[in-house]
Amino acid sequence: MNKNDIVTVEITDIGVSGEGIGHVDGYTLFIKDAVIGDVVEAKVMKAKKNYGYARLMKVITPSEYRVEPKCAFARRCGGCQIQEMSYDRQLVFKDQKIRGNLERIGGFTKDQIDTVMQPVVGMEHPFGYRNKAQFPFGADKEGNPITGFYAGRTHDIIANTDCALGVEKNKEILEIILQYMRENKIKSYDEKTGKGLIRHALIRYGFKTKEIMVCLVVNGKKFPKAERLIEKLIQIEGMTSITISPNTRRDNVIMGDSYEILWGQGYITDYIGNVKYQISPLSFYQVNPVQTEKLYGLALEYADLKGDETVWDLYCGIGTISLFLAQKAKQVYGVEIVPQAIDDAKENAKINAIDNAEFFVGKAEEVLPEYYAEYEREHNGETAHADVIVVDPPRKGCDETLLETIVKMQPEKIVYVSCDSATLARDLKYLCANGYEIKMCRGVDQFPQSVHVETVVLLSQQKPDDTIEIDLDLDELDATSAELKATYQEIKDYVLKEFGLKVSSLYISQVKRKCGIEVGENYNLPKSENARVPQCPKEKEEAIKAALKYYAMI
Repeated sequence: MNKNDIVTVEITDIGVSGEGIGHVDGYTLFIKDAVIGDVVEAKVMKAKKNYGYARLMKVITPSEYRVEPKCAFARRCGGCQIQEMSYDRQLVFKDQKIRGNLERIGGFTKDQIDTVMQPVVGMEHPFGYRNKAQFPFGADKEGNPITGFYAGRTHDIIANTDCALGVEKNKEILEIILQYMRENKIKSYDEKTGKGLIRHALIRYGFKTKEIMVCLVVNGKKFPKAERLIEKLIQIEGMTSITISPNTRRDNVIMGDSYEILWGQGYITDYIGNVKYQISPLSFYQVNPVQTEKLYGLALEYADLKGDETVWDLYCGIGTISLFLAQKAKQVYGVEIVPQAIDDAKENAKINAIDNAEFFVGKAEEVLPEYYAEYEREHNGETAHADVIVVDPPRKGCDETLLETIVKMQPEKIVYVSCDSATLARDLKYLCANGYEIKMCRGVDQFPQSVHVETVVLLSQQKPDDTIEIDLDLDELDATSAELKATYQEIKDYVLKEFGLKVSSLYISQVKRKCGIEVGENYNLPKSENARVPQCPKEKEEAIKAALKYYAMI
């Protein structure tokens, strides 16, 4: 295949970035905007030895999953990668994306994944769901100010004030800002020259409180004729906070390090469930409140708190999950690197009258190991313990130092909330190699029309928590004359191959005895009368029995 070749291809799969995948004479092509089931005409733009990238020229036969996009700019804009795919099929794609990463990166078998996976939690109305949007400002060819979103993989602005994923109020606010700029000759920021004033507009909306925040990111500290803009914005019902955030850096970071109140207060409030949150311009807050309530509800369900647990919430942000958990736990500790977020978290605990949540500023991968080491020093070698640890890291996932400390603290449960199933799979591989196993896993569609998906995973300790004291009289064992037909290693190998489970000789001997198979007189028996012996879990017992049947031992 060569660059500029025109080919006809059927799309048979979807890539992790939502691109259609087709094959021509064994050669793989990735085609953006093509939907699985489409037959398309495409132009090869980049040709590697075994695969290439092509541009969709026209759809010859549309797929049964192809739909008319709600937004006219869906194909050009970088925000919605799969808006032309039916929503039901989007959920299938996201389920397959999680499964694929767990298998390919995590090394889990399909049977293991099938056992723990639950259906992706979708939305009834998958548009207009974003409570936050950041709009870049630029200029058209005539120099007039424009705003919208960047075209995919570029910084070229597509002029559009009516994004289908945002709330209706956004359009009205953006039109007022553009009118103010035109009337007062206020220039948009130019990335190439570093000149111009307005870089971005951040708009937040409280779905339950109906409160609105507008924060303008500006290239400087002064904002000329601000009263003219404020006069127009405060006429919008729900307007609560108008601020500016100075940012004079020549980089791609949107927000400045601080903000200044122009009118109203420096925050808005909103609710997730019955917990009230105070949100500033610099706060991290999930952008889809409808799905966030489902996401955090799922995390709380997985944690299964009874009221006497100590919980750590790592990467806690403004305390969103922490305060959810604090309603059911004895004590919650939250860790977040952003100082302003921790200030918000403390304030959120205060306004909800929650006094069993404590927050620390710092990197989770530093705070938790330091806490662990200090606890050990102060308690004469006794190690710190947590009943439940919740992690909600950024896309890069958890640092291995942090995972190592989590394992040392031996929580009964780990609830992992992930925004990237690839780094999630990597971290799960580490945790499952160090004493944990996945019990439940479920995707939550926080970002309909895009390729992103959140995932919640429950892990529990592999070693049995419950032990009993046993007193065995060998003379009373009901042993049979069953012939030993397989070695312990052969049984272990069979169970690992067929069930993906690792079993010990101790567990095998326990199951043999239950089945009446004679075991060496003192083989794997407790060495003292009051010894506490771990008992074979039910799942592994059934697998061992299957092996014994396979070898005709029972």
